[in-house]
Amino acid sequence: MVLSILQMVLPVLVTFGLGYLCKRKKVFGDQGLAGLKAVVGNITLPAVLFFAFFTAEYSGRIALLFAMVFISCVLGLLLGFALRRFVKPYGKFLPFLVTNFEGGMLGYALFGLLYAGQTQIFAMVDIGQTFCAFTVFLAALKATGGESVRVKALARNMASNVVFLCITLGAVLGALGVGEWLLATAAGAIIDDVIRFIAAPTSALILLIVGYELSFQKALLVPVAKTIALRFLVMYTLLAVGAWLVFSIIPFEKPLFVAMLLAYSMPAPFIIPLYADVTGHAEYISTTLSVQTLLSILLFIGIAAYSLV
Repeated sequence: MVLSILQMVLPVLVTFGLGYLCKRKKVFGDQGLAGLKAVVGNITLPAVLFFAFFTAEYSGRIALLFAMVFISCVLGLLLGFALRRFVKPYGKFLPFLVTNFEGGMLGYALFGLLYAGQTQIFAMVDIGQTFCAFTVFLAALKATGGESVRVKALARNMASNVVFLCITLGAVLGALGVGEWLLATAAGAIIDDVIRFIAAPTSALILLIVGYELSFQKALLVPVAKTIALRFLVMYTLLAVGAWLVFSIIPFEKPLFVAMLLAYSMPAPFIIPLYADVTGHAEYISTTLSVQTLLSILLFIGIAAYSLV
């Protein structure tokens, strides 16, 4: 069992460490990092997500998980607004640091190490979070950053986001049965191999990027520690309630529960500084996301052990 855990965990820790080393040794600069992000965000990750939703089994189970995750993310956001006073004067963006989770840029990469070739299981958990991120979460984030919130602008963000489009296309084709039919044809094996080949570097590239962007501001560690404690309290409470509700309706499935456990252990979405004016709060947000990411990878060790029991 120890060897099996090491086989899952060591690639994560080593690649994460290599990313941080690349920054310290200046192996590549900000332009190189931007290039890696562009490759992941526009090519390899969309391939992972498209295939996950394209091959998912659509049933009442997905609708149940979608509703549970979406509602829990919205509740987490509301709880975040209620808890802002605990991290003054940094509470402005606290609601967005205690809810939702970074599925695309981290969750799929880690789940793929636990259950190779079964990312569609994680996709069932992620779809509710993704929809929440591009609607309720993003609208509240823009409003907090001082922008006016318009439905057209939100729709434009979704329509121009390659990841969201691939999720939507994969989900539509999968729900219509096109994925199951196409993969059963003579061309199915070829399509499967092509998509898997394109998607293969995703995990390593994501972990390199995350390791590279790791940063700590010592002066902010107290508010950051409070933020992380509040996030764990909120997310694990929502997970406990959500898992109890889900598995009281459908039979318990360990891979699905592992997907839920991993998802709710992930850091907050990395899009926060991309879609809002975070002036005066940028270092607090980046340090919080960095520490959350590091803790998520440490939690992954425990989750990996549980997946093997």
